[in-house]
Amino acid sequence: MSKGDHIKPIIQVALDLLEADRAIQIAEESIEGGADWLEAGTPLIKSEGMDVIRKLRENFPDRTIVADMKITDTGAMEVEMGAKAGADIIVVLANADNSTILESIRAARKYGARIMADLISANDPVSRSIELEKLGVDYINVHAGIDQQMEGQDSLAIMKEVIQKVSVPVAIAGGLNASSCSEAVASGADIVIVGGNIVRSSDVTASAKAIRQSVDSLSSDPVAKRSHDEEIRGILESVSTPNISDAMHRKGAMQDIFPMLPGKKMIGKAVTVQTFKGDWAKAVEAIDEAKEGDVLVIYNGSRHVAPWGGLATLSCLSKGLAGVVVDGAVRDIDEVRKIGLPVFATCHVPNAGEPKGFGEINSEIVCGNQTVNPGDYIVGDDNGVVVIPKERAYEIARRAKEVEKTEQRLFEEIRRGSTLSEVMKLKKWEKH
Repeated sequence: MSKGDHIKPIIQVALDLLEADRAIQIAEESIEGGADWLEAGTPLIKSEGMDVIRKLRENFPDRTIVADMKITDTGAMEVEMGAKAGADIIVVLANADNSTILESIRAARKYGARIMADLISANDPVSRSIELEKLGVDYINVHAGIDQQMEGQDSLAIMKEVIQKVSVPVAIAGGLNASSCSEAVASGADIVIVGGNIVRSSDVTASAKAIRQSVDSLSSDPVAKRSHDEEIRGILESVSTPNISDAMHRKGAMQDIFPMLPGKKMIGKAVTVQTFKGDWAKAVEAIDEAKEGDVLVIYNGSRHVAPWGGLATLSCLSKGLAGVVVDGAVRDIDEVRKIGLPVFATCHVPNAGEPKGFGEINSEIVCGNQTVNPGDYIVGDDNGVVVIPKERAYEIARRAKEVEKTEQRLFEEIRRGSTLSEVMKLKKWEKH
């Protein structure tokens, strides 16, 4: 197939799951929404082996089946395995040695399959694309991998360069949604490969349909360019603190810090305050140093004397702060709740201390047994408070969003009658 051979853009669904039965169910729903090709993702192949390709071929005899094997060696042997199992297209890693690429192509020709080269992690993707076309691959996939996406890498800019240099069909993959799929097709992509935004959706058919409509119409609403901070905050607004903790491998949560106002969410950058028992001077002075949208994070060291109360909370609200976290006590809890600013603390008591002025503002502190540096992102909700190191904020936010998508899909499957144990295949994955 060469550019222009297909009438409409191809939507390839990446079934990056671990269980064959779930993959087949999601494949059926995605086809109902207008998806074209079905990809047995690398995690699925590693989990289920070639048998999952056989099952996909059996269940979808008229569909193009892509085996994302990411071949790096023994090209002929692995292509033969995939092709005999029923794959139409087999993926090799673009970084593989030329000898492996050529062996894969020869085997594909022998067994009636085609080869797609995946540029994930390629050092010079444009030059390598030109070489791959000369070697004889059938498709080139410009791909920012999941871990790369989490750090903000974007495959669209690379694809726009690649597409000018090669004549074979070009696919694009990496965190695509309806809007970015439309932009990719408008920029010349022949195939859009969508994973999480379809397979982790609670309504797979609707998600696939939205992508189908967007690429067929080539219309997407222009989105104003957001700052890096705005993008991080936007993602964090849509996820929970448990999602974030999961994304951080069950880390980041403060201990013994609880919401004083249920139902209030807080997101902001930390302004840290180190105080001593009941000394509220630095906590109040920090309000003046904080910027709109910041969160005060205060270490007090006492459950019995409060460095924070209603007047300080009102000052924060007037300044536009996002919230307050106190490792220790707060007071005036009735006033705090009327004011409505999110406040998280260990407890509430009547006692206040004195403004002695000891302590520091914007130094590294420990709050809720978590290290907090100025500028770290602080997220609080009814579950508690998590700390996201500023250096990894974008990555963690993106990973938390993927966790949230996965959970929404699991909720949907449980609503249909499965139990959590059945959906997660717990017995299969128990350590033996």
